Amino acid sequence: MTEVKRLPLFDQTALIPRLSARVALGASPTSTRPTPGPAPSLYIHVPFCFHKCHYCDFYSIVDTRDRQEPFTDRLVRELIALASHAARPLSTIFIGGGTPSLLRPELWKRILATLTDHYDLATIRAASGLDGNSSLPPDAGEFTVECNPETVTAELMDILHGGGVTRVSMGAQSFSTVHLKTLERWHDPATISRAMDLAKAAGIRRRSIDLIFAIPGQTLAEWESDLRTALDLGTEHLSCYALTYEPNTAMTARLKRGEFRPAPEDSEAEMFESTIRTLRAAGLHRYEVSNFAKPGAECRHNLAYWRQSDWLAAGPSASAHVGGARWKNAPRLDDYLDFTDDGFARIQDLETPDPRRNLSERIMTGLRLAEGLPLTTISEAAAGLDAQTLTRFTKAVARQRSMGALEQSDSRLVLTEQGFLVADAVALDLVGAIDP
Repeated sequence: MTEVKRLPLFDQTALIPRLSARVALGASPTSTRPTPGPAPSLYIHVPFCFHKCHYCDFYSIVDTRDRQEPFTDRLVRELIALASHAARPLSTIFIGGGTPSLLRPELWKRILATLTDHYDLATIRAASGLDGNSSLPPDAGEFTVECNPETVTAELMDILHGGGVTRVSMGAQSFSTVHLKTLERWHDPATISRAMDLAKAAGIRRRSIDLIFAIPGQTLAEWESDLRTALDLGTEHLSCYALTYEPNTAMTARLKRGEFRPAPEDSEAEMFESTIRTLRAAGLHRYEVSNFAKPGAECRHNLAYWRQSDWLAAGPSASAHVGGARWKNAPRLDDYLDFTDDGFARIQDLETPDPRRNLSERIMTGLRLAEGLPLTTISEAAAGLDAQTLTRFTKAVARQRSMGALEQSDSRLVLTEQGFLVADAVALDLVGAIDP
C-alpha cells in the first residue's frame, strides 16, 4: 500500500536549545503563544521491554540497568507538572509502550496514585465501576493499559482495576508458536487466554486483542484460525494490522538479508477481506481501517487521535497535540531522566499551529474512520485557505469518487469497501490537494 505523505515539521529545537513542554503549552514567561485550553486526554509512554520485537519501531529498550524506579520518579514529576493543563474531568488515558505491564506492582501503585491525586478521574472511575455504578455510561471515560500476556498477573490486574483502569489492550499478535517466533515474540499462545481471564476476573470491563496478519509463511486458514480464537475469548475489540516492514527494525534487516519473503500482496488483501467478513459476522464493525469493535466498545482514546482532539503526553518519546500544536518528548531514557523544567520534559519536533497542516492531518486521520469526514466543514476549511486549495480538493474528491474509493453519506465523505483497501493512497491524494 502507498505510504501516507509525511507532513513537514517545524523543528524549533534548532532555535531554542533544550526546549521543554512548558514552552509548548504556553506555561512559560518566555512563550509568546497563548496558553491553550485544557486537554481531555492523556498518553503515557513506558519504554521498558523484556525483549525488542523485530517488527517494532516504537521507542522501547531492554533495560539492563534496572531504571524502573528512577523512571517512575521522573514520570510522577512530569504528570504533576502537566496536571494543570488537563481537562476536568479527564476523558481518556492510554498507557502504552514498550511493555507497561512490565513495571513492578509497587511502581504501578505510585503512578496510579499520582493520577488519582492530581487529575479529575470522575468519569473514568464511573466507567470502571469504582463509583458503585454497575452500568457503563455511554459518555463515561476510558483508561487503557497495554499489556503483554506473559507479564500479566492477578496482582497487577487487581492494582490496575483499583486505580481506575477500564480497558486492557493485549498484545497477542498471533496464536501460532511458529509465527510468534517469526515475530520474535516470547509468549506462549496459552498465556493469552490466561491473561484475558485474569483481566476479566479483576473487573476490567473492556478487553482488546492486537493481531498481526501477512506474516511470512502464514496461510489464510491460519489467519482465520487466529481470528476465531480471539473471538472465542470473548473480546469485544480487535486491532488487526498487516505486518509492516518499518525502517531500522530487525525485521526489515532480516528481510533485506533474504531470510524470508514477505507475504504476497494478493494474500495480504485476501486476509484483510476475510477479517472484515469474519468479524462482521461476529458483530464487530470496522470503525477504523484496522480496528473492529462491538457497538460501544470502540477505543475512545484512539478516536481522540483520529478526530484530532487534544491530548497531553508524558514519558520519553511520547507525542502530544494541544491547541493545534504538536510536539514529541525527547527520546532516550537517559535524556528523559536527566532533564527537568519544573517537571516538564524536554521536547523536539515542535510544530506550531498551522491551518493548512492541521487540515491535512484531519483529512489523513479522519478519512480512516468509518464515520468519515464532514464534507461541508472540510470544504469550508479548504476555502478558508484559498480558492485554489478548495478547487484542488474538490477535484481530488471527485476523482476518488469516480474510482469508487469514496462516497457521500449523510453529508459525510466516507471510504467505500474498495476504498478501505487503498485508504493510504486515497488519503495521499486528498492531502496532496491541501498541501501540494
